Amino acid sequence: MKMVERILIKVIIIQFIFLFFAQLFLHQLDIFPQLEQLTKYEGVNENTFTEILQTFSD
Repeated sequence: MKMVERILIKVIIIQFIFLFFAQLFLHQLDIFPQLEQLTKYEGVNENTFTEILQTFSD
């Protein structure tokens, strides 16, 4: 059982490292400017909760 736990911990650490580098690569280094435009278009970067409430209340 300890062997399985060690393998799971290593997998979790590797996944965290890949997630960190993917976020750094895609968002901080501005490699894909189209991706930034797409997130602004979809409203991911902004808090649009009030606009959604206003849409449902109409």
